[in-house]
Amino acid sequence: MATAPFELAGETVYVAGHRGMVGSALVRRLAGEDVKLVTVDRREVDLRNQAAVFGWFEKMRPKVVFLAAAKVGGIVANDTLRAEFIYDNIAVAANVIHAAHLNNVKKLMFLGSSCIYPKLAEQPLREDSMLTGALEPTNEPYAIAKIAGIKMAEAYRSQYGCDFISVMPTNLYGPGDNYHPEFSHVVAALIRRFHEAKVAGARSVVVWGTGTPRREFLYVDDMADACVHLMKTYSSTELVNVGTGEDITIGEFARVVAGVVDYRGEIKFDTSRPDGTPRKLLDVSRLANLGWRAQTSLEDGIRRAYAAYLAEQRADAPWAPRG
Repeated sequence: MATAPFELAGETVYVAGHRGMVGSALVRRLAGEDVKLVTVDRREVDLRNQAAVFGWFEKMRPKVVFLAAAKVGGIVANDTLRAEFIYDNIAVAANVIHAAHLNNVKKLMFLGSSCIYPKLAEQPLREDSMLTGALEPTNEPYAIAKIAGIKMAEAYRSQYGCDFISVMPTNLYGPGDNYHPEFSHVVAALIRRFHEAKVAGARSVVVWGTGTPRREFLYVDDMADACVHLMKTYSSTELVNVGTGEDITIGEFARVVAGVVDYRGEIKFDTSRPDGTPRKLLDVSRLANLGWRAQTSLEDGIRRAYAAYLAEQRADAPWAPRG
């Protein structure tokens, strides 16, 4: 396995998507590094706008880039906003990666998504299973955009010698998540649903799907720590899965969330809602061989995520995706 020590200290580091869940976790993690951190608000630079991105890179000249900016969402958002998910994410990847090349960025990390793997790929999902089968239809546009970003990083490394790497997070949760009632990921959706049911004294909570699909969950600050570790230690064409290497059924997971929130009513399953991929568990042996393992247990992570949700609550919160 290819490794190459990379010194972050003293470098100008750009976190693209710094207001999103992963980006904000990276900002927290990088506060402990001796770097000059730069960010830019989307109102100032829309990463879908090539001229704006190229102009900002030429002015700021970052030397290290964490490309965490993306339009993200759960099953419903992915299946409903299909054009936005493929256009926005391809545009962001293309603009930032090419700008990094043009401005001699020393190292760039592209953050993909575990949905890049085939729907029925052998479990646990190995990095080399990408493009070996059909994708999950509900999030195919997003997955294709992420695959394009991975292949761009690979192509720029091959043609230009750019030190661009790609990492593949599993399902993430934690501070800064999106709690939109329709468009959120499962962790945020369940935290909000159980909390509101507890406050309202509701006798039951409905969980989408059958509850049988198995999912792996990683606390977002662990993800940020893994990213910094890989930025310092890894340099190769092959992507790297980032996860815990353990999974749980959605039904079991719902009971964990209910316990943390202290909701004591009944949990029901709406089988008319889509389940998505039957199972998604990442093979994290490559990451383990590089010296990193997740530190936050699922219950501890959910407790922290719930505390963050309570802290972030606003009476008029729009719950729009950020970052």
